[in-house]
Amino acid sequence: MTIRTASKYLAMVYFMLLAIFTGYTQKPSQEISGDLIIFHAGSLSVPMKEIAAEFKKMYPKVNVLMESSGSVAAARKITDLNKPCDILASADYAVIDNMLIPKYADWNIKFVSNEMSIVYHDKSRYATQINAKNWPDILMKKDVAFGRADPNSDPCGYRTVMTLQLASTYYKKPDLAKQIMNKDQEFMRPKEVDLLALLESNSIDYIFLYRSVAIQHQLKYITLPVQINLESPEYAAEYQKATVEINGSKPGEKVTMTGEPMIYGVTMLNNAPNKAAAMAFLQFMLAKDKGIRILEKDGQPSVIPMPNANYNKLPEQLRQFAKPVKK
Repeated sequence: MTIRTASKYLAMVYFMLLAIFTGYTQKPSQEISGDLIIFHAGSLSVPMKEIAAEFKKMYPKVNVLMESSGSVAAARKITDLNKPCDILASADYAVIDNMLIPKYADWNIKFVSNEMSIVYHDKSRYATQINAKNWPDILMKKDVAFGRADPNSDPCGYRTVMTLQLASTYYKKPDLAKQIMNKDQEFMRPKEVDLLALLESNSIDYIFLYRSVAIQHQLKYITLPVQINLESPEYAAEYQKATVEINGSKPGEKVTMTGEPMIYGVTMLNNAPNKAAAMAFLQFMLAKDKGIRILEKDGQPSVIPMPNANYNKLPEQLRQFAKPVKK
């Protein structure tokens, strides 16, 4: 046996052993092709576009088809409309847990975080005056208009309500949440990114929105107190005091969402049309030096790996991005 033949043999044995011990069953990149359908939260629009572009460099035969919407609305495309989908990335991991598992998906990986803020630009009324202390007074002015997402369509919508509930306690203004929610209802939209057009056209002055979206669109934002912005695990017990009832996956059904630190989730659907491409994309998206690098650049810090209640149902290739729940 020549040295060259021996080297080839050893390399072949190495990769065979690697496949056995890691559970790696991914097809070579040149074999992965076809349409890849991804439903994702509106707040992921910018980073997902960047991630898809980088992914295409590695897998040029994959046609990435992305649909942006509110996360609840995205889940309903699957549960109510039976639309084909490979991957769903939600701005709230609980949407996947409550609406898709176990019938439509087996697992859910928590991957990035965010926080609520108040977004505006230079032309917003009182832009030079608003701050983390006086924003409730500014928003209640008659000449100020603000927008927010619909709680029944988008986690940003019900998180806005939670933030206002917590603010009522924090600022010691019992009627604050009710007063703000009753104002400017005509500017409520299905998902948070729909509100950006209203802001850019000066139809509204402020938006309750994720900090990451402000960073991605180079807008100004008010950093809200950590006690109300749903960002810190240290205040998880405080956040739980806020609850919002939204429409469930079935007509007439109601689901109560409880406040908690803001964590995004992603899953592959059980009946995904292109599982090979979906698996390749998830491995790329969740890798620290690939998709996660892009997400963090766009203002969404990684939370990988987090305890996962469905850890044993995760494909072997994805277990590195989570960890089992301690008993």
